[in-house]
Amino acid sequence: MDKVGFFRSIHFKVTMIYVLLIILAMQIIGVYFVQRLEDSLINNYNDSLDKRVNLLAYSIEQEISKEDLEEGSENTSNNISSILMDFVTEEIQEVRVIDKNSKVIGTSNPYNREIVGKRTTEALIKRTLALGQPHHNIMFDTQSNQRVRISSTPIKSNLNQEVKGAIYLVASMEDVFNQMQVINRILYTGTAISLVITAVLGVILGRTITRPLSDMRKQAMALAKGNFTRKVRVYGEDEIGQLATTFNHLTDELEEAHAMTEGERKKLASVIAHMTDGVIATNRKGEIILINDPALEMLNVSRETVLERPIVDFLPNDGESYQFNELIEQQESLILDISTEEKPYILRVNFSVIQKEKGRFDGLIAVFYDVTEQEKIEQERREFVANVSHELRTPLTTMRSYLEALAEGAWKDKEIAPQFLNVTQNETERMIRLVNDLLQLSKLDSTDYRLNKQWINFTGFFNKIIDRFEMTKKQHVTFNRQLPEQPLYVDIDTDKITQVLDNIISNALKYSPEGGEVTFKIDILKEHLQISVQDQGVGIPQDSVKKIFERFYRVDKARTRKLGGTGLGLAIAKEMIHAHEGDIWASSREGRGTTIYFTIPYTEDQEDEWE
Repeated sequence: MDKVGFFRSIHFKVTMIYVLLIILAMQIIGVYFVQRLEDSLINNYNDSLDKRVNLLAYSIEQEISKEDLEEGSENTSNNISSILMDFVTEEIQEVRVIDKNSKVIGTSNPYNREIVGKRTTEALIKRTLALGQPHHNIMFDTQSNQRVRISSTPIKSNLNQEVKGAIYLVASMEDVFNQMQVINRILYTGTAISLVITAVLGVILGRTITRPLSDMRKQAMALAKGNFTRKVRVYGEDEIGQLATTFNHLTDELEEAHAMTEGERKKLASVIAHMTDGVIATNRKGEIILINDPALEMLNVSRETVLERPIVDFLPNDGESYQFNELIEQQESLILDISTEEKPYILRVNFSVIQKEKGRFDGLIAVFYDVTEQEKIEQERREFVANVSHELRTPLTTMRSYLEALAEGAWKDKEIAPQFLNVTQNETERMIRLVNDLLQLSKLDSTDYRLNKQWINFTGFFNKIIDRFEMTKKQHVTFNRQLPEQPLYVDIDTDKITQVLDNIISNALKYSPEGGEVTFKIDILKEHLQISVQDQGVGIPQDSVKKIFERFYRVDKARTRKLGGTGLGLAIAKEMIHAHEGDIWASSREGRGTTIYFTIPYTEDQEDEWE
């Protein structure tokens, strides 16, 4: 956060407010005070001057009355001039006496004697003589560059108030205005001193406000960075002090809430990171903001390539993409088939909308589940049910047809009836074998299935099984034994391994051609015995080699049914070998024959103990 400039700070604003308030107050006080003082000085000056003029008017009236009685105008004029000379002061520039005929009969200015005896043309004097009222006016004298007061005062008789003349006076008012200038200078100086003192006080007062606020700002910045150890200093018990105390309390509460949130976040991050399911979180725009490692592995992408990318780009739908709004309204799970030619891979995706208070949409959570095995099992279950239904329906349909024919009278035919009964018996035995195989597979699939193991010499055990088949085999098939002469002791369930070998050898004999050879072999590996049975039959196509151990799978279904197979023999053998912690597989070339391999655990140290 940038530092606040001085001219934008509260400190400056508080100081300016105080200074402006003082300026405003001083201006209001100054204007009112100066105006009132000026009026008072002028009025006092006018009153003082008017009193003096009135006394002068009385003296002049006495002289004029004597003139009227004695008729000695020359003597009267001298007396009036003498009176005027005594009346003149520094501020009075000139005093003139005018009789009732507007003729100047005396002046105080010795340099202006020529106007005596002449009529005056001053309008102010004429107005006074006519109305008998005093008049005055303030004007600026351009010759002396001074403001002067010009007044005209009537001279009235004491007996009948008859206007006998007028006194014309010109007085300077510079002293009054000079006093006003001095007073204004004092006022301006006082205002300036007040402003300086106010500015200093404003700075000091501003610091008392801005210092704790600045401390709170630093505390807020520290909180934003996750530092909860710093505290705001409390400078007093006023409102700002209470705010600082509350701020410290808020810091403690935030620290506790942050610790709880951080703990929950770590727990959630740990849970998401260690989930076996994939998790993706988006923002409200549908862009990926979080993805865990299982999701990266499931989608086969890197974290850098998916973050801030739309989630719909990673949800393929047969070449088409979903819209994000569709995912928000998606109620059911999506099944994504991202299988390749080498490996099937199916994902199920569940969506959950992230909502804040008041139902505000804030994002989407997508959870990915690997359901490849589940889908595979479900597909196998559907195929299993279909195959079992088909396998049971075929013999039942055959039996029903023959039984219906017998019921309709075929049993009376001595040649046909035995054939029909023989077919019915064969189909019945075939269904019994199928049901027995299914029951056996059901037992092998159960979790509590146990083997009855015992230690035996596998070489002798294998030879006995081969001997049994050799006694009942077709005359055109030869056996080739490549078995070791020394005994090989293993811990196996002899019944189950016998059934495995019976199924493998039976298949080899079924598909061996006339004059063919079946080879039996045992190889000693590091921790296993590898047993193989090889025939020289028609072989199996390469795309079917890995499928022959699946339930009900047949390369040639018509031929297999003709030979009485159920399609479950190798599937049963696979389950039994896996129960012995071994493995079973096949290799084949069309026209060259097929070899079935399986392994069982073997340890030479254990064999030495048995010897």
